[in-house]
Amino acid sequence: MANITVFQKLEQGVSAGLLATIPMTAVMVAAQHLGLVGKAPPAKITDAMLDKADVAAPPSERRLLTALAHFGFGAASGALFSALRPGRPSLARAAVEGIAFGTAVWGASYAGWVPALGIMPPPTRDRKDRQLSMVIAHWVFGAAVGLIVAARRR
Repeated sequence: MANITVFQKLEQGVSAGLLATIPMTAVMVAAQHLGLVGKAPPAKITDAMLDKADVAAPPSERRLLTALAHFGFGAASGALFSALRPGRPSLARAAVEGIAFGTAVWGASYAGWVPALGIMPPPTRDRKDRQLSMVIAHWVFGAAVGLIVAARRR
């Protein structure tokens, strides 16, 4: 795909981010069922934000808001990856770059804004099994985003 516009990059990234959030979520659900994460971090984040905003919401609405926020964050992250990614990389390179991006998103979130807002402890003070599970989930997300963006640019 020659001469791709910024709008096309963003559209590719949004759709890639939405799609990549699906396998990421599968990893997170599996980790939760194995008892590795406790309450799912996206639910913890949504609950904390609603509580800080003094918004009362029943559990069904909180679950819906959690899903919307989780997929919205995935879409925004995918858009950022795509906007920053020039050209048409090989699939292998796209996967590696995506994994690096996923690691950066994990770090910015779980070592950055999430503990800064008092929602969860930083990785050094959190459950090791939860943090490992979340890193792996972000690697899956990143690899998927990288591969989807690269495939769309072929």
